[in-house]
Amino acid sequence: MQMRHSTATLAIAVALLFGCASMAWAQAAGPGGIIIPSSSIPGPNDAGVASHTNVEIMADPTFAAATPNIPGIPGPPLTGYGYQTPAAIACIYQLGVSLVPGCNPNLAYMNPTGGSNAIAIVDAFHDPAAVANFATFSTQFGITGGSLIVEQTQHGGPLGVCTGAYSTPPVDPSGGWEIEESLDIEYAHAMAPNATIYLVEAQSNSNNNLFCAVSYAESLVAAAGGGEISMSWGGGEGGSEVLYDLHFGLGPSRVVYVASAGDSPGTEYPCTSPEVVCAGGTSVGRNPATLNFTEESVWQDTGGGPSSVFPGRNVPDISGIADPYTGVWILDDYIPVGTCASFLGGVVVGGHCWTIIGGTSVASPVWAGILNSAGSFLNATGSHSELTKLYGDPGSDFNDVTIGSCGPYRGYLATVGWDFCTGRGSPRGYTGK
Repeated sequence: MQMRHSTATLAIAVALLFGCASMAWAQAAGPGGIIIPSSSIPGPNDAGVASHTNVEIMADPTFAAATPNIPGIPGPPLTGYGYQTPAAIACIYQLGVSLVPGCNPNLAYMNPTGGSNAIAIVDAFHDPAAVANFATFSTQFGITGGSLIVEQTQHGGPLGVCTGAYSTPPVDPSGGWEIEESLDIEYAHAMAPNATIYLVEAQSNSNNNLFCAVSYAESLVAAAGGGEISMSWGGGEGGSEVLYDLHFGLGPSRVVYVASAGDSPGTEYPCTSPEVVCAGGTSVGRNPATLNFTEESVWQDTGGGPSSVFPGRNVPDISGIADPYTGVWILDDYIPVGTCASFLGGVVVGGHCWTIIGGTSVASPVWAGILNSAGSFLNATGSHSELTKLYGDPGSDFNDVTIGSCGPYRGYLATVGWDFCTGRGSPRGYTGK
């Protein structure tokens, strides 16, 4: 496959950003102050045909009275909140940093320092602000190293076979896929700052286009010497997945696929694929007075369960931060500043739109970055060897989440060892990854 790419410039991003100002941003109100973008709401006929994002947004009206952080000091854009930063995640998951008591995000400033080769983020539609977002996010949190390359793609024909010319995809007028792309590139980079991040943008969210982009992403990562492909999207199992699964099984080695388990009871593809590491969701508890980390529990809306297409395939395999109430800071300047609060429940700091994001779309790029920094792709033969390693670990290299429930009627309980809510658990260091 011929490789072509286009790296968006800041000038182009800004011009397109202002051109978006008249768009009607689409979202739905979720329970308890949660905003669900329309891109995260599956259509009635999407199963096996199209995929959706797994993003939920935390709307916090108290942002208006908050105090910005000191300019030039790495850390969250606003002080006094317990939402997760790259350094706080590194502290909680013991990713080679000096541990700060309580892993308070206002006090923890040491980011992960690993990463090499490549991580490809596969998403739908074009985010014209991606390059600018990536740079501003990195500056805010003091993340150095690595780079972002935005890739053009072909259209996907039946079963995701690529066809036609390479071209820049259209934007998603709802703004939801642009939120997804911001989240994915920012947190894959944060967990593996020295890796090259490829943002591979599919022409649309149809499975044909997405899996064409997956094939192209595989060629990029393989050419870089190996790495991970993060897919934070999914859809209900519709029966055609066995054929789409050929995109994973026929590619080169040293490419590990990671996908999100979904943000509602039940299972989603591609997370149910036996060729994919499936990431479920957790909630990170903090003391409201001190903001110190207290415990990690099941995010009750995480996906998980037995696959209806792949016999014997039970998901998730592992899990990570996903609860929007305990979510992560992201920057999304595709959203016009004037609608930052109304659309994202966010806050404008220094002319940039910051907000709190959750969903299992967080867990997938975080895990992709951790696996990259662990260097497992150097000796791996793909996702099969990675899953063998994850399940072969004695368990001491995971945080075994034993509190909470998920699934239909909240009927799946967290237990000691593997369970339908969090799999083996969340990461603890790089060993065993």
